[in-house]
This record gives sequence, structure tokens and C-alpha cells, in this order.
Amino acid sequence: MRILIIEDEPYARKELIRLLGETGCSMDVLASLESVDDAVEWLQMNPMPDLILMDIQLADGLSFEIFKKVKITAPVIFTTAYDQYAIQAFKVNSVDYLLKPIKLEELSHALQKLDEVRNQYAATGIPAESLDIEKLLRSFRPEYKTRFMIRLGDQFKSVDASDIAYIKAEDNEVMLVSHANRTYMIDYSLDELKQVLDPAIFFRISRSYIVSIRAVAKVSRYFNSRLVIDLVPAAGEKVLVSRVKVQEFLGWMDR
Repeated sequence: MRILIIEDEPYARKELIRLLGETGCSMDVLASLESVDDAVEWLQMNPMPDLILMDIQLADGLSFEIFKKVKITAPVIFTTAYDQYAIQAFKVNSVDYLLKPIKLEELSHALQKLDEVRNQYAATGIPAESLDIEKLLRSFRPEYKTRFMIRLGDQFKSVDASDIAYIKAEDNEVMLVSHANRTYMIDYSLDELKQVLDPAIFFRISRSYIVSIRAVAKVSRYFNSRLVIDLVPAAGEKVLVSRVKVQEFLGWMDR
């Protein structure tokens, strides 16, 4: 089976390829692409694969944009971090969907399901006329948090997301630092914040830091293939980009 993977997270791509190998199915991964533009170009230049594994949120937009630019005649298995209720709108137009983190048994089940509908797709492809792309795009554009309520003793203060310079986790506490260099304690974990902050503006560079693009003053190479960044306001310590995040971070900076 010839498979095309469209996934913008390097770890997720590697994990998906590893899981495919463990399913025991005979398959060839033709390419691993990370953006709408790359996927459109590849699909225009190459024969249609036997299966597409496609994430929803890609580096340059939602994968549904691909359907507007290329006629997809291969079955698709969507991979997504969204809850089940949100993807019912397109489930009938795909073989299946897999919620991240993807489990081996779920991937195997999806591939078995593909066998059941393979003849249908070989004959007709995805019914493009029933795929309401604009509706899907509207449904899946995330609504990121625009403000946070911060507790200050017996009082509360609203802090706009646009005022956040960076967020730091230290000693089981999470601190929000504003562009005005004010520090607030916040009742979120960095994992939670990564899900609710706009990824075009905020990037998690390590286990300890999420930074705003506006707070990054300088980026320099550092020991062991890492990067060190100067933040404004200054963090008072070396702020490093994890080695595994370097390429993704540079891509984020270059958008």
C-alpha cells in the first residue's frame, strides 16, 4: 500500500511511521509533508496514493484547504487532537479519524476499515460534491483565548493574551510575564496553555517556556545544537530552545 502522510509535527510523523510499521501491513510511505502548499504541490506532481493520513491543523492552515485545490480520489484517514464531536461533520467523507495520541490498535482498526471500503474508493473516489469545504473550514478554525483572569489575593485581574511576553514554569508554579514586565501566577499548566494560545503568536520552546513572537529579541546558536534566545523583558536566565524544537521554532519564526 502506497501511503502519503501530511503532518506538520516532526514527532507525530515519526510516531505515525513507527506505528504503521508495527501494524504488519505491507506499505510504502511515499512522502511526509507538513503544509497545505507542500501537499498540493506533491499531489499535483505525483500519482494519487492508495491512502492519505492527514492531520487537520498544518503549518500553514487547515488541511481542508487541500481539497479546494486538488481533487482527492484517495481514501483519507484524518489524525487530529480535536474531540470526536467536532469531526462528525466530515466523518462520512473519510475512512476514519484517529484522535491523538494515536494508539496502535486504533490505527490497525482504521486500516482494516479501509479494506472494507477500498473498492468503493477505487471506483468513485471521495464524493467531492458532498464535501462542504467552507463549512469544515469555519467549524475547525480554533477560537483561542484572548484573555485570562488572574487572581490577586481576593481580587481578579484580566490580562489580554496580546499582553503576554512569555510564560514560565518553575517549581510546580506557572508564571505569566507581560510585555510591561509584570509577573502573575496563573492556574494553567504549560500543556493546557499550548492548546488555548494562538500558535501563530506563541511557541513552546521547552518544558519550561512558552514565548510570544513579540518577546523574542535575538536568536543565537548554542552548545549541543540548541538555540539561546534573548527575551524582552529579560528572563534573568539563559532561555534555550530544546534541540528537538529547533527546526520547528525556526520555521515558526519565519512564517
